[in-house]
Amino acid sequence: MILTVTLNTALDMTYRVPALRPGASHRVSEVTERPGGKGLNVARVLAALGHEVTATGFAGGATGRCLREQLAGTPGLVDALVPVEGATRRTIAVVDGTTGDTTQLNEPGPVIAPAEWSAFVSLYGDLLSSASAVALCGSLPPGVPVGAYAQLVRTAHAMDVPVLLDTSGEPLRRGVAARPDIVKPNAEELAELTGSHEPLRATRDARRRGAHAVVASLGAQGLLAVTAEGRWRTTPPARMRGNPTGAGDSVVAGLLSGLVEQLPWPDRLARAAALSAATVLAPVAGEFDRKDYEELLGSVAVTGEASAA
Repeated sequence: MILTVTLNTALDMTYRVPALRPGASHRVSEVTERPGGKGLNVARVLAALGHEVTATGFAGGATGRCLREQLAGTPGLVDALVPVEGATRRTIAVVDGTTGDTTQLNEPGPVIAPAEWSAFVSLYGDLLSSASAVALCGSLPPGVPVGAYAQLVRTAHAMDVPVLLDTSGEPLRRGVAARPDIVKPNAEELAELTGSHEPLRATRDARRRGAHAVVASLGAQGLLAVTAEGRWRTTPPARMRGNPTGAGDSVVAGLLSGLVEQLPWPDRLARAAALSAATVLAPVAGEFDRKDYEELLGSVAVTGEASAA
């Protein structure tokens, strides 16, 4: 079983409009909603790949109930979310039908009480006992300690469960110091962590700060991985136009599934890049089309060397 942690779950709303004009009134041509938050997107992709997944984190209020009802329809995914008093947030993605660009609006999330955090930490330890790997994903809702991910990384390591961390800001800085097995920042998060905008230098610096392996998402420039086994870079098959929401989460799912299947790094990275591109092409955040993924997988180029990084 793979465990995903989404401390700040969301109900993802996607609105499509013919053309987005700031300050104007719009008629929405299509509305979709899905359970969201980075870890839940990861969980859905992992389940679609055939892995058994348990999703934990927090959910509350009417939005949380709606999220859990929809999550119940996902084959292969077990809901282990902790109920809280506050209401789960919503995220709004507005897709411009003319350009394909997406404008994202994210609510902050519910305030988590100390007793609710303690209940989660206890459940997390229980779930780790049957986990083959864990992904810690996304922002922290108000009330959760800023060092939460560092604590969760250490707990997983104490139980010999490999950890992938995907967050930003101070939670990322503290989490990296706890030595997660893989860290997956994007270019902006990597620069904020290290102070460097040169991807290779910044990725190496992130490893020196504690991460065993760093896989940086560089948008149209693909993925850059620096690990103890070597250094690799992927070249995307083509520039994809569509909804990029959830593309980074598909990278996490590709890396984590490759880890538990013990694939070599080039194969993990090719899978991650193909899943990411297929997610951009999908009409709804956090999903991918199997046919697109399989076609893209054969066209992802991975270059590098299997030597000490």
